[in-house]
Amino acid sequence: MTPARGWGVIDGPDVPGGCWVHFSAIATDGYRELTPGQQVWFRAEAARQDGFAYRAVKVWTGDAEPADEAASGGNSVAYRSTLNLTWD
Repeated sequence: MTPARGWGVIDGPDVPGGCWVHFSAIATDGYRELTPGQQVWFRAEAARQDGFAYRAVKVWTGDAEPADEAASGGNSVAYRSTLNLTWD
């Protein structure tokens, strides 16, 4: 995964040709990055994403899958922006 691009490809026997993964699918706190050769577990869905037949929906590095994050209602550490348009 290339940090500058924010996405990369992970491989596994159930995803022939590789699985596209975006940094936002990595289930960890803080800076989200994967390194070449790192062992990960993941859930994927069939999708057409940048030439890949699969897209990761969740990636983790520990032995146990972390719980899915509940909607936080504003407590997210991710960047959030809003835009309101008004017409004359």
